[in-house]
Amino acid sequence: RRLSRQPAVTLLEVFQEHARRQPHHPLLLFQDELHTYGDVERRSSRAARAFAQRLGLQPGQTVAVFLPNAPTYVWTWLALAKLGCTMACLNCNVRGRALLHALTAARAAVVLASTGEWPPGGAW
Repeated sequence: RRLSRQPAVTLLEVFQEHARRQPHHPLLLFQDELHTYGDVERRSSRAARAFAQRLGLQPGQTVAVFLPNAPTYVWTWLALAKLGCTMACLNCNVRGRALLHALTAARAAVVLASTGEWPPGGAW
């Protein structure tokens, strides 16, 4: 039934339904950190507000994300989905010409990176 719905059900909608129904259930276990559906919903909403207010992100914009594999990546993706932005996932292990090619191909309005990841290798 869900597969035939028009428009299709998005992963964001599925996540938000789970967060509404079971906010205290575990969603992510990363090292010694446990994040519930409610935690991730709050963090992604906070990130969406910050991205919209501080970066002026608008629906339809592409945002390049250069983050390590950590919980921050998940709520960043959800925040961008809430804003209607397209996320261009950049492999944080790529450097040099390959990274420049990925950035060029993404045509991103903004690049989001964590401390220590940008600029790649510490300098241009």
